[in-house]
Amino acid sequence: MDFDVSQTDALLSTTRAVRKRLDLDRDVPNEVVLECLQLAVQAPTGSNQQGWRWMVVRDQEQKRALADLYRRGGGDYLDQAAESTEPGSTMHRVLDSASYLAQNLEKVPVLVIPLIIGRLDASSLGGANNLTTLAAGLLGSIVPAMWSFQLALRSRGLGSCYTTMHLQFEDEAAELLGIPPHLTQAGLLPVAYTKGTDFKPAQRPPVSTITYLDRYKNPIDDA
Repeated sequence: MDFDVSQTDALLSTTRAVRKRLDLDRDVPNEVVLECLQLAVQAPTGSNQQGWRWMVVRDQEQKRALADLYRRGGGDYLDQAAESTEPGSTMHRVLDSASYLAQNLEKVPVLVIPLIIGRLDASSLGGANNLTTLAAGLLGSIVPAMWSFQLALRSRGLGSCYTTMHLQFEDEAAELLGIPPHLTQAGLLPVAYTKGTDFKPAQRPPVSTITYLDRYKNPIDDA
């Protein structure tokens, strides 16, 4: 199969964390969400267990309750951090954008909570050597699907961002949404059409400066 590499590269390099440019007034049909999720579940999972589950929240009261948990989880911190950083700096823009989302989360048309079967706790270690092994296996079975979902959204004119602030109150969110205790919430993805689609690649360091060959601190470009 021949892919249009330039289009693929454009999709991969311009899928941004979108907050302020989410269109809070335009509805997002269920069909679009399901279409993107159908692509998301093509992602690999550990031992091909296919343990992803997806919670789609549209009810206004449910969204408002989730937004309250989200703000309790870090809204005040974001506001204070944004005020304490230098205006115009990259960090200030990021914090200001994150603060905006926290203040407006319940207005986003759709909130998606990715779920994975299993729990990250000592009682779930089983044959795993340590919690790092368990975390890598469990979250590694849902995060690729989350990113595929976000890429599918971007290709259709929608945006999102990977957020985790409500997870400080995961149990309360689970009770609110009727999520069974054997499922782990991996984050929260606000979903909306974007105001414009002209996103650009971000500035990143040359990968040769952060990539090592055979041993750490042996830069690959020196080999």
